[in-house]
Amino acid sequence: MPLMGFYLQPAVGGIDLAASFWRRFAGLENVVAVKVAPFNRYRTLDVARGIVEAGAEERVALYSGNDDHIVLDLVTPLVVRRGGDEVVLRMVGGLLGHWGVWTRRAVGLHARVHRAVAAARVDEDLLSLDSKVTAMNAALFDVAHDFRGCVAGCHEVLRRQGLFEGTWCLDPHEGLSPGQAEELDRVTAAWPELTDDDFVRENLDRWLA
Repeated sequence: MPLMGFYLQPAVGGIDLAASFWRRFAGLENVVAVKVAPFNRYRTLDVARGIVEAGAEERVALYSGNDDHIVLDLVTPLVVRRGGDEVVLRMVGGLLGHWGVWTRRAVGLHARVHRAVAAARVDEDLLSLDSKVTAMNAALFDVAHDFRGCVAGCHEVLRRQGLFEGTWCLDPHEGLSPGQAEELDRVTAAWPELTDDDFVRENLDRWLA
């Protein structure tokens, strides 16, 4: 059975895992991928190092789960030295809560990144998206309140688009944090091109028919 690892950030229940853990994990022959979501560059590099030390870089795919660093994760090569060689790994995609909304834009961004990387033309315009996407994620994931409203934030975007009727969560005490709705107003007004509201509006009746 194929096995995929998930490195979850400590703020929402994960634990720090050293490169030695990822070396042992990647040494399992049925491991095919790791979702790297510690929200920490040092820990992200630990995963890459462990995979390279296990000699598994051709078998194990890396997916970004770092919602605070989406664009740069996708465009930045991760370089690890093994003996006398430098081994380069790349994130091949993302498994991100952020991509649960504004998904059409996420698909377009993913395709754009892959084209740019393949052509070795990662320009300033593409790099500038990192700060914009991260700013939107800060509102969506409720960074100001230690991620307490992260699920409700995604639900609120879907509610505004007409895809959800409310922002209810499994935990009845979980919801939008104070000021989170206003933060979503601010970032979506600042960068409407990073939303897919028009696309959803054009197709909503057909989808819900």
